[in-house]
Amino acid sequence: MSVTALLRKLKRNSSGWVILSVIGAFLALLPSLYILMGLFHKPNENWEHIRQYMLKDYALQSLWLVLGTGTFTVIIGVTLAWLVAAYEFPFRRFLAWMFVMPLAIPPYIAAYTYGSMLSYTGSVQVFMRNVLGWTPEQKWFDVMSMKGAIFIFTLFLFPYVYLITKSFLEKQSASFIENARLLGKGPLHIFFRVVLPISQAAIVGGVSLVAFEVLNDFGVTKHFGIQSFTTAIFKTWFGMSDVDSAIRLAALLMSFIIGLFVVERLLRKRRKYSPTTGKTSPLQRRRLRGIQAYAATSFGAIIFLFSFLVPVVQLIVWARWTYKDVWNAKFVGLLVHTLTISVVSILLLMLFAVIIANVCRMQRSVFALVLSKLISMGYSVPGAVLSIGVLAVFISLDHRLGGMYESFGWGENKLVLSMSYGMLLFAYVIRFLAVGFNAVEAGFEKTGNRYTEASRLLGMGTTRTFFKVDLPLVKGAVITGCILTFMEIVKELPLTLLLRPFNFDTLATKAYQYASDEQIHQASIPSLFIIGVGIVSVWFYHMMGEKQAK
Repeated sequence: MSVTALLRKLKRNSSGWVILSVIGAFLALLPSLYILMGLFHKPNENWEHIRQYMLKDYALQSLWLVLGTGTFTVIIGVTLAWLVAAYEFPFRRFLAWMFVMPLAIPPYIAAYTYGSMLSYTGSVQVFMRNVLGWTPEQKWFDVMSMKGAIFIFTLFLFPYVYLITKSFLEKQSASFIENARLLGKGPLHIFFRVVLPISQAAIVGGVSLVAFEVLNDFGVTKHFGIQSFTTAIFKTWFGMSDVDSAIRLAALLMSFIIGLFVVERLLRKRRKYSPTTGKTSPLQRRRLRGIQAYAATSFGAIIFLFSFLVPVVQLIVWARWTYKDVWNAKFVGLLVHTLTISVVSILLLMLFAVIIANVCRMQRSVFALVLSKLISMGYSVPGAVLSIGVLAVFISLDHRLGGMYESFGWGENKLVLSMSYGMLLFAYVIRFLAVGFNAVEAGFEKTGNRYTEASRLLGMGTTRTFFKVDLPLVKGAVITGCILTFMEIVKELPLTLLLRPFNFDTLATKAYQYASDEQIHQASIPSLFIIGVGIVSVWFYHMMGEKQAK
């Protein structure tokens, strides 16, 4: 039997896998379709008021956040990536890893921390007044503003740009940079005329992730009083009890996200740089000496200080003050809630991720490409937007099952599935399915199909081959996907706030509640647990990347 005939037989015998993959993709797409359909519904009076007086402000505030954060994350992220990839300087290896650590701190936790630290009664101004005998101008510490929000987002989201750009420069830029060095070009000339142009696709990819995170945020904008689209959705839903207008706002934001996604793809395809030969070599770092080495280390240390060390140390200090009040039986229950919902969600989404990744690997067709894009939609849609779509789906399902509920004596208009654990699990699976899928897909690409084909030649079926051959080979990738999705679920705020069942809290929602009640010090305990999960996840991901690079 030829390899071509074998692959055709494999595709025919994998119909069950394909059906499950199509079901997964359909479920991932369904909330988004419900949201977009909201644009065609007849608007109510609330919407007319929102459109006339408030919609412009929502759009402008969100746009300024994206543009401001995008600009500064590019400046910091690309600069650090260039320094780490191209030069040797004191503490480079330590700082290269520490620049990833801000991803472990959700921006909303950083906002609570810096907002309290820099307030009039915060540790910074108290130290200046009591120790230095100096009362500074309050406007110097006004972080509760648009500028403060951009500051927070920049410090804790720049690793997206840094990681992607650094990976590109280390692996694919050596020939361009070495040629420029041989021609006698200086560091600044190389950076602006070579590094920035060839890194365009990597930079745009990193900035697009930053933009998605900014648009997904609720904690920072709510705490700082910024009227973004996400806060508007919350206000319309909970403050005005107007789900229809909230769906319409979500549809407009989703349309903007789709447009942003299209622009990002066009920009990345606009220029492509590749070596003239198939052979690539890593970029050789040059050692900095004297004032240059001191400047590089100082710049990196300042970024590490404000983006990780300062907020973590402050949270630890607050935790020492309040742990007796917070650490009790209720907090243990909170940990159990968070762990249980996270583990169950991970099991479900990783099951679908493995099935879909395996089908995409076997099919290698337009169908597989479309399938992979569809399941990635959930991660690019902000949590507040996705929650609106999920709620609309489950309310519609409850209405359709009203007759069955009535036959059970529950009442015709009973909402059984809406605001249940099942709805929250469904939302988590749709939101983070792409994270698990990308990890498993990378594992399959690394192992290839030769072992699968050999197993099929020996007469083993598709399912048996998967469990006996494929799964052991991609076990590391599956574990990586589990850890990354665990980190995302634990720190997810807007989705959990909107869809959680009554009297159900996670670490993220509890930290938000403490901050909303002006109990910032008490929020330190759940915040540190979230950061701890993030640190372990980031460390594991970094170690896996280093292992694969060797």
